[in-house]
Amino acid sequence: MSTTATSPQPGKSQPDKPPAGQAAPAADTTPSVTFKPVTWKLPVTLLVLGAVAFIFFGLLGPNQTAKFGISSSGDFFQLPAIEVPAFLGGIVLSVIMLGLAGYALFLKTKNQRPPRWLPITFMVLFVAAFLIWVVGGARTPSISLAGLIAGSVTLAVPLVFGSLSGVLCERVGVVNIAIEGQLLGGAFTAAIVATLTHNPYVGLLAAAVAGAAVSMVLALFSIKYVVNQIIVGVVLNVLVSGLTGFLFSTVMQADKEMFNAPGRLPIIEIPVLSSIPVLGPILFKQSVVGYLMYAAVLLVWVGLFKTKWGLRVRAVGEHPQAADTMGIKVNATRFWNVTLGGAIAGIGGSFFTLVAIDSFTKEISGGRGFIALAALIFGRWNPIGAFFAALLFGFADNLQSIVTIIGTPVPSQFMAMLPYLVTVLAVAGLVGRSRPPAASGIPYVKG
Repeated sequence: MSTTATSPQPGKSQPDKPPAGQAAPAADTTPSVTFKPVTWKLPVTLLVLGAVAFIFFGLLGPNQTAKFGISSSGDFFQLPAIEVPAFLGGIVLSVIMLGLAGYALFLKTKNQRPPRWLPITFMVLFVAAFLIWVVGGARTPSISLAGLIAGSVTLAVPLVFGSLSGVLCERVGVVNIAIEGQLLGGAFTAAIVATLTHNPYVGLLAAAVAGAAVSMVLALFSIKYVVNQIIVGVVLNVLVSGLTGFLFSTVMQADKEMFNAPGRLPIIEIPVLSSIPVLGPILFKQSVVGYLMYAAVLLVWVGLFKTKWGLRVRAVGEHPQAADTMGIKVNATRFWNVTLGGAIAGIGGSFFTLVAIDSFTKEISGGRGFIALAALIFGRWNPIGAFFAALLFGFADNLQSIVTIIGTPVPSQFMAMLPYLVTVLAVAGLVGRSRPPAASGIPYVKG
C-alpha cells in the first residue's frame, strides 16, 4: 500500500499544529458582530428643516399674535386660549430645532444613532412653528385648535381603514395597491344599498361586502394564478373607477332619489365625556364608523401581535416556506387575510357617502387609497404606526382648508399640496427607513 503525502501549496499559510501530547485549541465560536454605520440622512434633513424654520418662521415671521382656542362653547371645562407672539415664537422654536439638529450631528460624529424621541420632538416643534407662522400672518390670526384636531381625525377615518387593509395584506405577503378601488367600491355600494333599503346601517354592511369582493379578485389572481400583484392592484383600481363612474352616470344621475339618497349615519354623543376640551369630540362624539375605526386599530394590533393567528400571519409574510413546513396553509391564510383587509377598507369607503356627505359622486375617494398606502409605509407596517401616520395626513388636509378660510398670505396651491408633500416625504424614507415583510409581493408556489 502506498501513501501520498500532500505538500503545502505555495502562498498559503498552514494552521499551526500543536506539539505532540497537547490537545488542539478550541475553535473560536464567538459570533462576529457587524455594526451598521449611521447615515447622514437624518441629521442633514433636520439641519435643513431647522434652517428653513429659522429663516421663514423666525426672521421673516409676522409681527402679529397668533391665538389658538382650546375650548368650544359647549365644552364642560372652559380653558383659556393660547396666545403666542408669532415672531418671538418662531425664533424660539426654530432655535430649539437647530439645537436638536446639532445634537443629531454630534451623535453622527460618534457613530451613534439619535434616540427615537429626537425626530418626533423635532417634527412636533416644526408643525407648531408652522402653525404659529401661518396663523400669525393671517387676516384673522385666530383658529380653534380643538376644531383643527377634531377635523383632522374625521378626515383621517378613511385613511386609517385603508392603511389597516394594507397592513393585513402586506403582513401576509400580498401587496395591496387596490386600496383606492376598495374604498371607492365601498362608497358606491354603501350609497346605493342604503338608498334602496332606506337604512344606512345596511349600507355600511354592504360596503364591507363590496370591499371584500374587490379584495377576493385581487387574492384570486395574485395568489392562485400568480399574476403580478402590482399589476392586478392597478387594474382593479381602474376597473372599479370606471364601473362606478359608469353606473353613477347611467343609474344614479337618472333618478337620484331612488338610487343616490342614502342619508347619514347619526353622530353618537356620549354625555359629559364629549364635552371634555379637545379630546371629548375626538373620542366621544363620533359616528358608528368613527367608533369602528378605534376598535379596528385596537383589534388588528392585538390580533397581529398578541394571538396565535397573528403569529401565523406574520410567519407567512416573513418566511412562507418555513410556515408551510409547520403545517400552516400559506395560500389559504393569504386569501382570507386579503379578503378581511378588503372588508375593512370597504367600511372606510362608506365614510364618504354615509358620514361626510349624503350622496355618491364620481371619484369620491379622491386618491386617498394611495395616501393610505403611504401611511402604511410611514407607520412601518404596524397598525398603531399607520393610525398615527393617517392622522398626520388628515391634519395636513384639514390645515389647508382652515388656513384658507382665515386668510393666510400663504398661496392656497401650496396649502393644497401639503398632504401630498407629506406623503412624498414619508415614502422617500426621510422619516426613517422602513422594512416591509420579507415575502411581501412574492407569490408562494408549493413544491
